[in-house]
Amino acid sequence: MKFNKYLAMLLGATLFLSACGDDSGEEEAAEGEESAGEESSGDAASLETNIVTIATGGSSGPYNIIATSLAEGYSSEFGVNSRTQTTGASAENLNLMAEEKVEMSFVMSDALTQAVNGEETFEEPIENVQQVAALYPNFVQLISTDGAGIESVEDLAGKRVAVGDQNSGVEIATRAVLEAHGMSYDDIEVDYLGYAEASEAMRSGQLDAAFLTSGLPNASVMELQNSVDLKIVPIEQEAVDVLSEDANYFEALEIPADTYGNEEAVPTVAIMNALVVRSDMSEDDVYNLTKYLFENLDTLSNAHQAASDINLETAQDNAVIDIHPGAQKYYDEQ
Repeated sequence: MKFNKYLAMLLGATLFLSACGDDSGEEEAAEGEESAGEESSGDAASLETNIVTIATGGSSGPYNIIATSLAEGYSSEFGVNSRTQTTGASAENLNLMAEEKVEMSFVMSDALTQAVNGEETFEEPIENVQQVAALYPNFVQLISTDGAGIESVEDLAGKRVAVGDQNSGVEIATRAVLEAHGMSYDDIEVDYLGYAEASEAMRSGQLDAAFLTSGLPNASVMELQNSVDLKIVPIEQEAVDVLSEDANYFEALEIPADTYGNEEAVPTVAIMNALVVRSDMSEDDVYNLTKYLFENLDTLSNAHQAASDINLETAQDNAVIDIHPGAQKYYDEQ
């Protein structure tokens, strides 16, 4: 009996010491993890906001591709929930900003100018938007096929033409280009189609031509050229001069040779893209978001080559509305 009692006491003491040892180990591990976490969080800036949603455009367009890379970087760098939202692009993005449903947006400068002035499709001025940067040029790409008989914008008369998603930046630019040639939607058969839809409709013979406004190259056009005899229709300097009379964001540029298998460069008009934020975002947050953008341009360029045209000088010089104080702080430091 005494031996059994002694054995029970010994086993109990052993279990107690073992339990104490386990608690100590867990506490040390927890302290180590906490210490590592504190050290890690000190290495990177943090944001006041927990969410950075970036409104983009169609899933196959440069907006979406570049913004996806940017959002992944924001999530990794700042530990926030950053993601993209696929939309009908510029006009819809600006309305989402006004409704405070997104924090950042990729937009075209023409739509941005109209939005802050309450012009065209914007019934009221959008007042809670400021610019982070002018990005890269969006080239107006008027595409057709060799058999459609379209050699100029004027040849679109009576043809079935995709003009972009309704109220998108593409459609805003399309209207302007037609007006510069003395034309309107009354002269064509209008289809409101985004990049991928327009490409598919042309492939199936349901379209004569399509307007696409994006960085180069556009993935949908690249895919289309493999299945049709693609033709890029020029937009001549005379039309650009008309467009530039009232809007300085229009610029005469060329779609370089071999962009889509074209043997020669094709003249067209381009409009600078803009990255915008809600003006109620803090100065520190926008400073950090801007800093990350410019310190990671190689990553964005690897995602889509259009981002290779983003640079500090044009980011400020080509801005069309007020720059957010956080972004301006970053520029002032350079």
